[in-house]
Amino acid sequence: MDALTKLNILGLLLAAVFLGMACVRSQRVRAWRAAVNPSAEEVPDSAFTVARVTFVALAGICVYMAVQGFGVSDDASWDDSELTSAVNGATDALDGSFTYGDPNEDATTEFDGDEYATTIEEEIVEHGGGDAPQYGADAALTGPPLSGQASYRITANGANNSYCVRVTRTHSGDVETVAPGLPGDQAAVTMPKYTYAVSSQAGEC
Repeated sequence: MDALTKLNILGLLLAAVFLGMACVRSQRVRAWRAAVNPSAEEVPDSAFTVARVTFVALAGICVYMAVQGFGVSDDASWDDSELTSAVNGATDALDGSFTYGDPNEDATTEFDGDEYATTIEEEIVEHGGGDAPQYGADAALTGPPLSGQASYRITANGANNSYCVRVTRTHSGDVETVAPGLPGDQAAVTMPKYTYAVSSQAGEC
């Protein structure tokens, strides 16, 4: 339970306390005052009316703030169904995708798992749907990439479930392109093309 949810619950408890105080009978208050201080002046009925109106108003404010707070809390956290849908959507989008590397790279260049973690997080947020937050997804490497393969533990703020996304990067050839601004035979630049096979499953890697 996050801090905002605890604060919202506290607001509802305060509302209940204020309503309870508004329901206390005036005779009971007068009897208590007489027992504590017999010489105290009598409290007029109008004072009890003002007090009751004040307590009810305070209770209403607390309820309103709590309801608004629960709405904010829901918008700021993921639930399990949102994360499941987002992971499935991100997996489908990334599986079979490709990128081009730096011209100075070749087939021996190591797979940058940390950089691809950002790609996974962005895709999960993009496929989270209208009610899911636009942040809070985390893709953590479970170990250093080996031979172009990496595994990521997927979690999200508020969701109880976790997922494992496995990525295999393959050097699928080289692409020659023209670099603007370079003269003559220097204009042709060769860039490696990388293709990604991506899968996911519920639970740990």
